[in-house]
Formats: sequence, structure tokens, C-alpha cells
Amino acid sequence: MLDFPQPDVEQFFQTYGIETFAISPDESQLVFSTNLNGKYNLWAMDLPHTFPYPLTFHNQSCEHITYDPKGEFIIVVVDEDGDENGQIYAVPPQGGTLQPVRKKEGARHILPFISDNGKQLYYTSTKDDETFMKGYRYNLDTDEEEVIVHGEGGMTILVDKSPEEKSFLYMKGFSNTYQLFYVKTEEEELLLTPSPEPQHTVTEAVFVSEQEIYLLTNYESDFSYLARFNLETKDFEKVAHVESEDFKQIKYDQTTESLYIISEKGVRDQLYRFKLDGDKLEELESPVGVIDQLVIAASGTVYLRGDSETVPANLYKQSEKGWEPLTKYGVPGVKDEYLIAPDYVTYESFDGLEIEALLYRPKPERDNGHMILWPHGGPQAAERASFRSLFLFLVHEGYSLFAPNFRGSTGYGQKFAKMIEGDWGHAPRIDNVAGLDWLIDEGYATKDRILLMGGSYGGYMALLLHGRHPEYFKAVVDIFGPCNLFSFIDSVPEHWKPAIAQFVGDPEKDKEKLEEDSPINYLDTMTKPMLVIQGAKDPRVVKAESDQVVEALKKKGRDVDYIVLEDEGHGFSKKENEILVYRKVLDFLQRYTQ
Repeated sequence: MLDFPQPDVEQFFQTYGIETFAISPDESQLVFSTNLNGKYNLWAMDLPHTFPYPLTFHNQSCEHITYDPKGEFIIVVVDEDGDENGQIYAVPPQGGTLQPVRKKEGARHILPFISDNGKQLYYTSTKDDETFMKGYRYNLDTDEEEVIVHGEGGMTILVDKSPEEKSFLYMKGFSNTYQLFYVKTEEEELLLTPSPEPQHTVTEAVFVSEQEIYLLTNYESDFSYLARFNLETKDFEKVAHVESEDFKQIKYDQTTESLYIISEKGVRDQLYRFKLDGDKLEELESPVGVIDQLVIAASGTVYLRGDSETVPANLYKQSEKGWEPLTKYGVPGVKDEYLIAPDYVTYESFDGLEIEALLYRPKPERDNGHMILWPHGGPQAAERASFRSLFLFLVHEGYSLFAPNFRGSTGYGQKFAKMIEGDWGHAPRIDNVAGLDWLIDEGYATKDRILLMGGSYGGYMALLLHGRHPEYFKAVVDIFGPCNLFSFIDSVPEHWKPAIAQFVGDPEKDKEKLEEDSPINYLDTMTKPMLVIQGAKDPRVVKAESDQVVEALKKKGRDVDYIVLEDEGHGFSKKENEILVYRKVLDFLQRYTQ
């Protein structure tokens, strides 16, 4: 009998991703950004057939795809090596070379949409104002351009146009938990919610007519809900909500006069349909645990992109038979029995606050007795019922993994999310320590067999926990985490800076607090072996952050490995880099768990 070896690191990362997708106006073509050749490019399917074929070979990430209303060209936003400075290009439906439409080196362009006649391109960019951004209207025929929205005091993003293009929706963002929406008409600019205070968010809004807008907001509520705003009467009205759920995405289906709403509740998403004529909210079945994108075709057919704990992102189409998969991305060469979903547990933190966490446990015969603490990034984000190759391969290798949604995480209401603002390093840190104590008390972990790893804010937390609580850990992995809150605040992208005082702190007013919460001030107690990973083009946590801590620890004679990826930003856009890094991570962890 043939004996096949167990899958290794590379096998778990030979998965394909889908960044975004769009449907042609006549629903004959689906275009999506995927890394079928190891790097992200545009691929297409000629529906109803689902065999994909390549359109481009630009080998870079794409954050947005939209067709012009006649289906004659496709508008895409593509960056370079993860620098997040997306440029706007056009490509014909049959594919070819990306044609620059709006491009400026060092500037970011986001959220383009096209007028119904296909002549006007609307978008937002940092090209003329790095701090607050501007919303533009660009004529594709005449090359003329004008500013539609702009304003100081918060980051401005153009969001939508009315059917007759007489009014425009835009967002003014002051922080992740304070985002206001306005409508600009020919005569005036109106706030969609009754007042800018108390601080609240409007996550999305859509026109359903020239006079009526539907929006998702948590105005005077802990969780967001569906509301309606009338431009003629100026009336704001709450129309639908679900207890303890955050409504986060909304799409309008003109064919049935319905809204499709994605709701977030803790680790999972729920899909709803709301019919405008009856103000009725209907819960719909979803094929995934987390819905990342929803697209409504001109026919009213619903398409979505989403993933689950053991299944990577795929595309699905709603039909009379239910949800039909259009892609079949999985983990090639790995049996389903090797893909282990987490348990969802809760524990009490130091002040009685309930924290939800993901707990992954390996098969008993492969359990090596070591636990990995994974504080998530964001920090106003969360670990959810979604696919992570990293988690699955580590669990297959015998590690347990614990990922707590500490205070500041999303999906648990506005109050919970705001708890981290101005307090990056105290209460959230103790939440993580309380999680470790809970694991030890419950018999899931022992203090001499705990490893620590995190990325972005999770990398920051890994550094801080290492410096403040080294007695818990055997080894530490920091993936592009800030080490010094002062230099981090100074180096973030300019359009982040209006929100940074509330989000992190003010370098002058909060000097003592920021010093206390900066990992760089705890080098003396960072005694455990470390692996540090950094993207050279990272615009969010610049390379100098990792350089600081690596150089300082090496001067103290500490055991530190350092990997710099020259062609990556704040993450991994290239498959070979992802595999390289996580093979190094496994080698590093195994060095201290044998």
C-alpha cells in the first residue's frame, strides 16, 4: 500500500485568495482579482460557465473593480507591492494592459464609481490633500475634472450619487467609531443623522431615489441599525434592527426594491433582506461564516464573496436551488480531517468584562503541549469565523492556538469597540493576560509552554506582553508591529492623522500614558527569543518601527531573527513570500518546542 506523507507548511499555504469581484451589466461576465498564478491578477468567467481565464498579468493586488454601465470597460484600483497607494486603471473586458486613468505617484485613490452614461468617473484621492482627501468628478471624454466634496476636520470620502446625479453622499471620518455621513445637494449639505453628537458611526448609505436614502448607523445606540432619511422633509427614522447585531453593509436591489444587509454578531455574519414597500426584515441563509462582499447584478441576482473556518474565500451565486459555488477554492492536498475549526469560548477579564475567544485544539495524537497566544490586529477589528491558513497549519503541527477578541474588538457594540481608544496598552493587555490565566486554570495551557505571536496591532501587543509579562512566554513572533507609539503616531499615513489623537493618543497631552504603553521602554525584560517580520513598503507600520526594536535588542545581546520583505507592505500579497515567512515561523517555533 502507498504511504503518503503528512502535509507540510507549503501545502497549507497553497491556497488561492479572492480580493474583490464585479459582475458585468448584462451578467455575462464575472471579473475577480485572484492569485491563481501565485500573484494577484484579474481573471474572468463567462457566465454561466465557471472556468476562469486570465485578463491581466500586472502581478499586483487590486482593491476595487467596477464595470462601466455599458460593459465596454472595467475600472480597477491597483497598488504596487502593498504600498496601498492605489491608482485607477481601465482594462477592456477581454483583458490586456492596464491603462492609467487617474494616477499620481505617492497618492492614494479609492472607491471609484461611474455615472450612468459612462462618461463621469467619481473617486476620492489624497493627491491634492494628503490629510483630509477630496472627492472628484472626472470626465472620461474631455479630461476635465472638478472637486465635488472636500472639508477639513475629518477624512472626507465620496460614497454615492443620486440616480439623477444631483446629490452626493460623502463620509467625514474622525475615528473608526466616529464617522458621519452627509448629503450634498445643489442647494445645501445635510447631516443624515439628527446630530453629530454623541459620537456615532454611519457605516454605509445608499440612495434608493432622488429623495430617499437608507443608512446603517448606531446613532444613540450601542449597535447599528437600518435608518431612513428623506431629503425633502429632512426626517430621520429608525426602521429595522436586530438585538445585539451590528448592521455593517448595505446593497440596493432596484428590481425588487429591496435592501440586502450584512450584519455582524461577534464572530459570524448574518444576511438579511429588507423590502421597502413593507418595511419587513427577512433573515436569509448564508453559505459562509463571514461575508466580505455582496454584489447585486442588474437582474437582481445576488452574488457574494465569503469564507468559513476551514474553507477559504469563494464566490457564490444565489439561485432557486440555494447558494451555488462559482469557485471551489480549498486547501489542495489536505484532507478535511486535517482542517480543524475552533471552539468559541468566553472568559471574564480583570473587571468582569466578558471576552469571546477562538480556541483551536490539535488532534490528541499530534498535540505537542504548546499554546500560542494570538492577539489580533486592528485593533478595532476581530478574529472571526473565517479562514486562516496560518492557524490551520499551526494546529496541524500540534500547537493549540488562542485568539481573544479583547476590548476594542468589533462585533460587540460601539461601547466595547471604543474601550481601546486612548488605551492601547493597559486594559487590552490585561484582557490578554486574563485569557492566559483562564487557559492555565482550565488546563488548556501551562506557563512554561506558551508562545506569543501577532501582526500589526497584534505585533505591538506581542512586543508589549513580552516586555511586561515575559514569565508567560518561551518565544515571541512580531509581524510588523509598532514598538514606539510616538514614532508610530508620527509616521502613519497623513489621512490617518485627524483621527490618531482619539485612536491612540496625543503625544503632548498623553505623553506619560504613551511612554507607559510603548514596548520600546521594556527592552530590559524582553529576554525571550524573538522573530521579527517586516514589509519594507509598509505604509501603516513603517520599517523603522521594527528596525528600532531589533537594533536595540541586538545591542543587548538578545536572540533576535529579522526578516525584511522588500516587495511587501502591511501583509503578504505574494504567495512565495507568505510561504517563506511561515516556514521560517514554524522553524522558529519548533526550535523552542522540541
